[in-house]
Amino acid sequence: MNRAMEAALNEQIKNELSSAYTYLGMAAYCESANYPGMAHWLEVQAKEELEHAMKFYGHVNDRGGRVALRAIPEPTCDYASPLAVFEAVLAHEQKVTAQIHKLYALAVEEKDYASLPLLQWFIEEQVEEEKSADEVVQKLRMAGDSKSALLFIDSQLGARE
Repeated sequence: MNRAMEAALNEQIKNELSSAYTYLGMAAYCESANYPGMAHWLEVQAKEELEHAMKFYGHVNDRGGRVALRAIPEPTCDYASPLAVFEAVLAHEQKVTAQIHKLYALAVEEKDYASLPLLQWFIEEQVEEEKSADEVVQKLRMAGDSKSALLFIDSQLGARE
């Protein structure tokens, strides 16, 4: 693995860990606002992001690179509403998609063909991530200020495995 790819993949490990921390911050807000189902959905999302970080971690190690862990920023734990949380989730997933696309382009440029299958998996994963976040945003927009609708959505999100 060349140094450019190693550095970029280490940056993505940081990004994935930061995503987990971001989702935990959102979950903390939802817990404090008494939306345990939304908090659960976000906690599951945080665990998934940790798994993503470990995929990159393993790939760097498997390729003879050196993992270099970097500092992650403090997450936001205050939001105006559940809708604001999930709009932030969607925006965050769109940002991650751009990061993955940039990594894929770098792998092609650097002729790091061994990284392409991993990055293709992430490209497909991001389609699912954005769709899932967008579906929640659309439901919350339809719910508006209806407490009963918000509680119903909260209950649905709490069923996520």
